[in-house]
Amino acid sequence: MGVAIGVLALASAVITAGWLLDRAADRAVEQAAEARWAEGVTPEWMSEQMGLDLPDTAQSPQAAYQVTSRFDTGLLTFTLTRSEAESYLKEHPPEGNKWLEPQPHSGKASVAPHDFAHLGLPEPETLKDGVRYGDVCPRAAKSTGNPGVSKTPDSQYGVSDPYGMSDERCVEVYVHEFSPQRTRFYIRAHFEPGISPLPATPSSSAG
Repeated sequence: MGVAIGVLALASAVITAGWLLDRAADRAVEQAAEARWAEGVTPEWMSEQMGLDLPDTAQSPQAAYQVTSRFDTGLLTFTLTRSEAESYLKEHPPEGNKWLEPQPHSGKASVAPHDFAHLGLPEPETLKDGVRYGDVCPRAAKSTGNPGVSKTPDSQYGVSDPYGMSDERCVEVYVHEFSPQRTRFYIRAHFEPGISPLPATPSSSAG
């Protein structure tokens, strides 16, 4: 009798676990279905929303903007020469005036492609050598009417206002010295859904 009860309890637990996994999978599918990449997003438009200038000497600029039900994500990437990159970084210092470097065994290499993969690039969290990162909080965001750049509640750099209503509006910046001559910038910002006006003219800059 006891064995039969144990078998029934185990079967019930397996069924419950399977149901929960199915629900989680369904939610993931629903969230993916809700997400869409906006058309007409140019690097110039994206840099304006972020409050960061796009250097005139930038090469291979790309941008994208993903709309979801939880928060929107803006992406901007470009390359500069090493000397141009250092000048740009001096003009846009990170919080605490210190760039961070990925720590060994930090687990970032397991990050699944989700953002910059849309632009045909690796996720910056997976990069190991020649990488610096930090939060940059451009003062220009206050004077350009930027409608809500913010860290998300689960930002790796700390918890901030999830709806971008605070005075401090920051973007995530990864700097990768991918060759002896050039440096690539990976910039990510989050916005409250529906606040940022999207560009009206379609463009192929977002891939």
